[in-house]
Amino acid sequence: MKYESQRVAWWFFATCMLLFGLQLVYGLIMGYAHAGHDPLHPIIPFHVARAVHTNLLVVWLLTGFMGAAYFIIPEEADRELYWPKLAYVQLIALVVVGVVAIIGFHLQWWEGRKFLEIPRPLDFLVVVDVLLFIANIGMTIWKGKRMTTTSMVLFFGLLMAALLYLPGMIPTDNQTLDSYWRWWVVHLWVEGVWELIMGAILSFLLIKLTGVDREVIEKWLYVIVGFTFLSGILGTGHHYYWIGTPRYWLLIGGVFSALEPLAFLGMAIYAIAMARKGGRAHPNRVALQWTIGCAVMSFVGAGFLGFAHTLPQVNLYTHGTLVTAMHGHMAFWGAYAMLVLAMISYALPLLTGRKRHDTPSASFAFWTSNIGMIAMTLAFAVAGITQVVLERRVGMDFVTVQKEIEVHFWGLLLAAGLFILGISAYIYNFIRHGKPVAEVQGGGDSGASPPAAEAA
Repeated sequence: MKYESQRVAWWFFATCMLLFGLQLVYGLIMGYAHAGHDPLHPIIPFHVARAVHTNLLVVWLLTGFMGAAYFIIPEEADRELYWPKLAYVQLIALVVVGVVAIIGFHLQWWEGRKFLEIPRPLDFLVVVDVLLFIANIGMTIWKGKRMTTTSMVLFFGLLMAALLYLPGMIPTDNQTLDSYWRWWVVHLWVEGVWELIMGAILSFLLIKLTGVDREVIEKWLYVIVGFTFLSGILGTGHHYYWIGTPRYWLLIGGVFSALEPLAFLGMAIYAIAMARKGGRAHPNRVALQWTIGCAVMSFVGAGFLGFAHTLPQVNLYTHGTLVTAMHGHMAFWGAYAMLVLAMISYALPLLTGRKRHDTPSASFAFWTSNIGMIAMTLAFAVAGITQVVLERRVGMDFVTVQKEIEVHFWGLLLAAGLFILGISAYIYNFIRHGKPVAEVQGGGDSGASPPAAEAA
């Protein structure tokens, strides 16, 4: 690492690993419940497990984005973080909010709207926490020795993520209006401003890992990300088909949802092209694997599988079914989870002084988790299509259909076991690297450690 204050990123990444592991536990509980075995129901009802599972996903990804920003911004601005101690305070506050929310879910103190379950007081605390984070990185950029496109797009994406949380806090008793504002948060995060964050982090990683000129990467990557961002904004319309909004959303949502896969395809092709063009063999090959894998799998999950069921004629039958879970799991994994894991893979050797993250167990983690996720996606697809045919076409009742598709969840649980094995190997590698070193290492892109650390 280049600056001492970058060490704070490790604590955010460590929190990511803990929350990610916990999310997988609740995913298993839900998988067994779907397979017809729910012995924990008196303690952890399905709706509680679902709320915890999805909220843990959001929190650990946001924590990962913050950790990535705390590592990237000092290097891009060429100075220490403006308020290093505030970063630690902000992390503690975020963890406290998360713990209180999870306890509240289990005690059933609150049960809000889907994906926005936490109560209003915790909403305000989340907004304050994120604004403190924005102020910290904003002042670092403002007082820095240089201002790069990568740092500015990352800052803008994180700022808009904070501001777009506010529409979800608008009080209303109207179900249509409530759903309308809710998708401003949920959709415009994951298919809007988070894509700016994704583009900025991908840009940083490609610059460091490939050796291609910054001007080339920043110019073309942001053309592609800009197209993805713009198509994603109006693509919000595919959530408005059946909630009581005007019929013109069928056209807007259908057209712009169909454009999103082209943008993600362009991103995948571009990332591969930059990796091939790079004239430098970076020692951290696993970080490059996660980076290129992120671009490819985001096209598969967010682009192709999203397109597969967001046309109005198809979505009429697939909305609210396991087809959505098929798309959602692969999309979040490819676009954002792999992005955070790529950033951790790159930063960890520099933070801890270890020579590299490129070990057999690290490669095992990459391939096993991805194969497991692909298999999970296929299991969701088979279960979802069966559900659509039996429930939406044949007309069988919901409970009967759920019994019919239980067998597919045994296949999903086998795939989930493979996925968890891969993630466990990744977490093992993270723990094996240890805590950050006390000294500031040399340049931020070498991927190597000082001679004394190589023997560790």
